[in-house]
Amino acid sequence: MAGRINDEDVKAVRDAVPIDAVVSEYLQLRNAGGGNLKGLCPFHDEKSPSFQVSPSKGFFHCFGCQEGGDTITFVMKIDHLTFSEAVERLAGQAGITLRYEEGGYNPSHQRGERIRLVEAHKIAADWYAEQLATSPEADAGRQFLAERGFDQAAAQHFSVGYSPQGWDHLTRFLRGKGFTDKELVLSGLSQEGRRGPIDRFRGRLMWPIRDIGGDVVGFGARKLYEADNGPKYLNTPDTAIYKKSQVLYGIDLAKKDIAKASRAVVVEGYTDVMACHLAGVTTAIATCGTAFGGDHIKILRRLLMDNGSARVIFTFDGDAAGQKAALRAFEDDQKFAAETYIAIAPDGMDPCDLRLAKGDEAVADLVEPRTPLFEFALRQIVARYDLDTPAGRAAALDEAAPIVARIKNSGAQHEVAVQLAGMLGILDTQFVVKRVAQLARWARDRGGKGPAPERQHQGQQYAGPPRPAASRGPALNLRNPVFATERELLKLALQRPELVSPAFDAYGVDEFTAPPYAAVRQAIHDAGGAEPGVADPQDYLVRVREAAPDDAVRAMVTELAVEAIMLHKGVKGADEVYAGAQLVTVRRRAVERRIRDITGRLTRLGTHGDPAELAAVQNELWVLQQYDQTLREHGAAAL
Repeated sequence: MAGRINDEDVKAVRDAVPIDAVVSEYLQLRNAGGGNLKGLCPFHDEKSPSFQVSPSKGFFHCFGCQEGGDTITFVMKIDHLTFSEAVERLAGQAGITLRYEEGGYNPSHQRGERIRLVEAHKIAADWYAEQLATSPEADAGRQFLAERGFDQAAAQHFSVGYSPQGWDHLTRFLRGKGFTDKELVLSGLSQEGRRGPIDRFRGRLMWPIRDIGGDVVGFGARKLYEADNGPKYLNTPDTAIYKKSQVLYGIDLAKKDIAKASRAVVVEGYTDVMACHLAGVTTAIATCGTAFGGDHIKILRRLLMDNGSARVIFTFDGDAAGQKAALRAFEDDQKFAAETYIAIAPDGMDPCDLRLAKGDEAVADLVEPRTPLFEFALRQIVARYDLDTPAGRAAALDEAAPIVARIKNSGAQHEVAVQLAGMLGILDTQFVVKRVAQLARWARDRGGKGPAPERQHQGQQYAGPPRPAASRGPALNLRNPVFATERELLKLALQRPELVSPAFDAYGVDEFTAPPYAAVRQAIHDAGGAEPGVADPQDYLVRVREAAPDDAVRAMVTELAVEAIMLHKGVKGADEVYAGAQLVTVRRRAVERRIRDITGRLTRLGTHGDPAELAAVQNELWVLQQYDQTLREHGAAAL
């Protein structure tokens, strides 16, 4: 049985790897104020960023879907890893050797499956690259690259390799590194043969495919020999770590420049990505043996942040297949907030051929956006009809108008409808505009109320975690002003405990009237209370999260730990005054509730109640009224 990772090592890993550095490997982050960063959530689709990261606290939280946690949690969720696998990956990045408390010292059999498969791919990539650089047999691969303008330095930059023609060279090599036959087959590097596993890739030029975090998760293999009866390009099959619809070749190299320039160039092949990057177009990426689709869009949207100036440029071959690919891309166009364009060289050459024929400048010039994707798609549709006849124009309009009607922005829809009228040669522009608008209305009507709205973002109503259908009643609005002070006080206790301690620890759970807030108060108590001047804020928050009874409370702890506090920066003493006001308000409301309860009890006792009981209740009421007056006059000093 796998040993448990030493707690001190887990803490060392958590402290050693900054959460913003990890998250920024997957999405673009921008300043959100208050020391926080924000970006588009990688766990659900959204148009505006509600995902926030607090580097100082080591936590993230999405105010849209309520996902949240620390660096380890993020890696677990984004890459679907177990806790141990996530810690092991981060430990590897930080150079920390982990200790295991039960099963010995970091034995390989304790490594998680994903970690093992990724490690096998990394070793395989290095081995393939060594074969290309040194093996006489790899001459065919080196010649292939040279003919396309790629020297040894280019091959090394992109880690291109070569798989020998023998049956099991890589399989035997990886066995020698301690990998089992089962692991090799699961990884997709080997496949079952008549007498056991054999190499999946043999006699081919190899491109390692990395995920957005930089791990090698698969390979693209190009046929080199006529005797090879396989397809021209052979890719890793879908595995536990590789899904071809969810990876983009070159994304590990391009992601930072895509985020910086708010621009991505989508090309068709591995050599096209190489040609673009070497020509200075370092935002180029490609799909891996599949059409550009929804999952690819999600990857790019997180990097582009869907701002208005973002651009995505598709380069497709000028042949029928390339045109078909462009039309497929247009079908997903509305999933982008970015503007989409298409770039096709006049002579139909792809970026790799263009670089060979005309040099780097021609490649850079090719991908400068010129033709909007919608315009190209509509022209392809219109070109199939005889526009010299009324029937031809009507048929072209019938096919093109529904596409224009899918454009969500009404202003853009109107403009494109006018352009469509011009393409068709229909002089009555308003006829086309009205036809498109009518189709758009019909589409909305067929959808009824449309899809369910996204969860509310920060600053809007949040109804808390979803409850089981059987118990659903009126949603609890935690943004109600009645609860606002309780929320602020908990945020202070989690983020700035020195401002509210030791008074906060004397507050009862019943002083927090919203059940989720009461649960967080209990978690703080169970974790040892609010710690003033805590040396390690992240460790304090981890303990509070661990003390939470369930995922809903843990999510609320993270949310409150990340959300900005309404403090007054730059005004001396203002933070203390603000914190004191929250303490007093919460306490006074609790006192007022108790006063109302006792007043009602006095009314029920009336004049016929037990004299001793009546006197005790009246005395308690007087004490509370005096305490309330003291709080009103002296504020936090009376706590």
